Amino acid sequence: MSIKKIILIVVVVLVLAGIVVGTILHGQASVTKVATGKAAHQDLIAVVNGTGQIKPKTYVNIGATAFGRITHLYVKEGDHVKSGATLATVESVQPQATVAAQQATIASSQTDITSYVAAEKTAEANIAQGKADLEQKRLDYGRAESLYNEKLIAKQDYDAKKAAYDMAVATLAQRQAALAQATAQTESQRGHMNQAVASQRANYDALDKTVSRAPFDGLVTNVPVREGETVVLGIQNAQGSTLMTLADMSVITAEVKVDETDIVNVALNQPADVTVDAMPGRVFKGHVTEVGDQALLRTTGVATSQSTTGTEEAKDFKVVVTLDQTTDELRPGLSATAKITTAHKPNALTIPIQALVQRDPVTEKALAANAGKASVVSASTSSAPARKPQPVQGVYVLQVDHKKTRANFVPITTGVTGATDIEVLSGLKDGDEIVTGRYRILRTLKSGTAVKIDNSVEATTDADKS
Repeated sequence: MSIKKIILIVVVVLVLAGIVVGTILHGQASVTKVATGKAAHQDLIAVVNGTGQIKPKTYVNIGATAFGRITHLYVKEGDHVKSGATLATVESVQPQATVAAQQATIASSQTDITSYVAAEKTAEANIAQGKADLEQKRLDYGRAESLYNEKLIAKQDYDAKKAAYDMAVATLAQRQAALAQATAQTESQRGHMNQAVASQRANYDALDKTVSRAPFDGLVTNVPVREGETVVLGIQNAQGSTLMTLADMSVITAEVKVDETDIVNVALNQPADVTVDAMPGRVFKGHVTEVGDQALLRTTGVATSQSTTGTEEAKDFKVVVTLDQTTDELRPGLSATAKITTAHKPNALTIPIQALVQRDPVTEKALAANAGKASVVSASTSSAPARKPQPVQGVYVLQVDHKKTRANFVPITTGVTGATDIEVLSGLKDGDEIVTGRYRILRTLKSGTAVKIDNSVEATTDADKS
């Protein structure tokens, strides 16, 4: 074989190799690289986050109930107190003097009542004496009348006996009237004394209000006044009218704000994990005990029903989580975060959330059926009547077609949404491989597109940066 023929054969081989390599490279260039994942069964937990602060379930502002200067403060911030313990006292000279004066009035009324009762006894004795005298005069008068009728005594003697009898009747009537008067005076004085006693109860109440006592066992969280300052009766929380704040730390809550898009998933008695910024690494178990019905403006915290502005802005809802166990380390006002478990689905079929897309299933089906036949699809779509797309959610499932891997759109229905995964109720089965990224590719991906699996970390990172 001549050298020319050898050279010619080598050139032909090189040309054919170039054509083959070019064809392969062109085919690879037309294949879309995608990241994939699989539908798999796992325990799915849906969590809603909320931020707020630690608050006691019950707390009260101990207000001033009497005007005057604070003579003594028995507690300071951070003290634990028992129910009924004395917290503070206000000067009480005038209330004490009023009580003493009224007590003297009551004692005087009691003495007067004793005197009137004695007068009643005297009047009763006089009546008894009058009755006995009247009986004697009646007998004398009866005998005199008999003797006078028989002409045995003079009329003068008879008239004397009759006069004596009439005098005895009048005397008894007078003494009975005196008893009635004494009784009336006694009852009147008793009324005065009852009035004085009632007034004394009001005086004791005014005196008692100069002493502030704890309404329940709790923690003193704020004391805005000092000994020697003057407190006044006024509107709650006004300066000079609040002595201190007392919190019942036996039941502690975390009052947090939840975004309006998540509040529909929050319900009473859902479990929650509460973390406190001041106690890193510690988790407090609790449960939801209150879900607010009123939306709060995020910037001001004012309820939307009370807002006078018409601007649209993000809103939150108040959610109260009651801690199952308390500790003395917790203090009102500490910043807290609550992770509320809104749903728990064991062994649920799940996929990554980023795999979900919105597509028109009719269009995607047509594209899948005419994969590789662009001219036919164009002709069919141009002659088809115009229709309004009806997007539904779904995923792209990898399917092998004529030795090529293609991504086809499959509508699905979803359930519980977790942090990174979402439950699939229908449309997929365990093990189905789906397209999960990259976002730039998934956004424009169509059914029937030939794809190549590329789950390399470098490719994913570069796509995320783009």
